[in-house]
Amino acid sequence: MTSQEDSRAESTRVAAIDCGTNSIRLLIADITRDSGGAARLTDVVRLMRVNRLGQGVDATGRLAPDALERTFAAADEYAALIREHGASRIRFVATSASRDAENRQEFVDGIRDRLGVEPEVISGDEEAALSFAGAASVFAGANGAKTLVVDLGGGSTEFVLGDASGVLAAKSTNMGCVRFTERYLRSDPPTEAETAAARAEILDMIASALVTVPLADTDRLVGVAGTITTVTAAALDLAEYSPEAIHGTELGRAQIDATADTLLHLDRSARAALPYMHPGRVDVIGAGALIWRTIVDRIDELTDGRVATAFASEHDILDGIALSA
Repeated sequence: MTSQEDSRAESTRVAAIDCGTNSIRLLIADITRDSGGAARLTDVVRLMRVNRLGQGVDATGRLAPDALERTFAAADEYAALIREHGASRIRFVATSASRDAENRQEFVDGIRDRLGVEPEVISGDEEAALSFAGAASVFAGANGAKTLVVDLGGGSTEFVLGDASGVLAAKSTNMGCVRFTERYLRSDPPTEAETAAARAEILDMIASALVTVPLADTDRLVGVAGTITTVTAAALDLAEYSPEAIHGTELGRAQIDATADTLLHLDRSARAALPYMHPGRVDVIGAGALIWRTIVDRIDELTDGRVATAFASEHDILDGIALSA
């Protein structure tokens, strides 16, 4: 972009909040659109708090009082930052846990009171589209190449296949690191029987995605969200969590498999001692790593070895929410 074009660009400061099953994240960003409508996003604030909103939802169907309390505390913090930085637009998106909960109106009312906007409890399809938009903002395919974006969250995993023109097919599945930890991996570390049961359902979920998304057409695999970036940090053996070191890293199937196995079989205290491990991921990273490993392995098989690596992206649904605001 030339300096003349840049002077004509329109800039808007927006706030995007992504409230998932395990974490609630804030992005305050300046979005600049040039005369052709192309958007560029510049971070002002990017934060994550582990609120574990999905605590027990898979078993009870309700949001727990202490989970709501943690979520509202984060919302208060974010509201203050939004005021401080003068964002003119706010979009709050809630995903899997709040979709599933009987008492989600309590959550909706609490967020509206704190942020002055109605939280959007979006469908799995819209979640998938936003995830692809965020990842594609920095990983867009070229020359007709098809990118599969996998957004592995606490309660759901989205499979989104697209190219430079946008989303071609998408499927949201009810598997995630919190849901599968609570459902299957109850021992510390998990037993072989627990792991086998979890893996069997992961394969079933991938099969259900195949009905809608032609996974064998994938030319490039990109993984987003905290589980995948944490697995990448482990594979790189980082001395601390570093988004700059993680973003864009390409790992082979064998390296992802070995890293996932290590994380799965460590006990809680050993996982907590890892320098890149966020405390809120300690108890659920094993399930998340197992899901990611199984997906990578299956894509390798479905593409006959053509796609045997995966990229990690620090840009995801949060960026998509900001761009849509």
